[in-house]
Amino acid sequence: STLASLVAENAFRMAGLPAENITAVTMPGFGTSDRTHSNASELMRLLGFTCREIPISAPTLAMFDAIGHDAENKNVVYENAQARIRADILFNVANAENAFVIGTGDLSEAALGWCTFGGDDLAHYNPNASVPKTLVRELVRHIASVRGGDLGKVLSDIAETPISPELVAGQETEKIVGKYELIDFIMFFFGKRHAGYSDIKNLCLAVFEELDEDEIVETLDRFYDRFKKTRFKRSSLSEGANLLGFSLPYFPDDIDYELI
Repeated sequence: STLASLVAENAFRMAGLPAENITAVTMPGFGTSDRTHSNASELMRLLGFTCREIPISAPTLAMFDAIGHDAENKNVVYENAQARIRADILFNVANAENAFVIGTGDLSEAALGWCTFGGDDLAHYNPNASVPKTLVRELVRHIASVRGGDLGKVLSDIAETPISPELVAGQETEKIVGKYELIDFIMFFFGKRHAGYSDIKNLCLAVFEELDEDEIVETLDRFYDRFKKTRFKRSSLSEGANLLGFSLPYFPDDIDYELI
């Protein structure tokens, strides 16, 4: 969301439009940390956006009550309900403001299916669609160094924050899916070079000498497994520019296949 905000702000600047015409919404929930909440609020203020805060805990609990879900059961329902309520709020705000929703999901999340179907995968347009997670972080670091000042400090702290959807307190994405440096390396040779499993494994072993073979194989297997199982999510992703000159291979949802 940080990179999407910076893209929107720059687009408005190039068009000669005031940044206050951008409505930025922060939606703290059950897992939102003080660090990310503070950084989100400060970032919106420093960029000159029209800021809104709409907490999602109450509407999520109302949803749990409506469907009979125990709020103490922090399973996929607990997580996805929050993401879908956030999407609902954004689209309704967009209707009210005669605006459109800017997406935040990146290429790495699309490859892994690390998004909520009908939730954070939805937008009217997504500037991050073709940007890998590691590049998202490096772009934010670069912009922090260029812009400097209070904005640079906030952006630097955001870039150093552990990656997390914060749907559950203390959640860290890389402890679940693996290191994004390795994932994005795999994704490049898989999507751009169309390399096979054993070739990618050998490349990983040669490049990531600090990682043991078990971690590399586990991450590679998880990438292949998630890429196949979550392809239905990529069928409905929002449009965005192809900035790096390659996209993820497309496989129809209703055709079985083996990745080798």
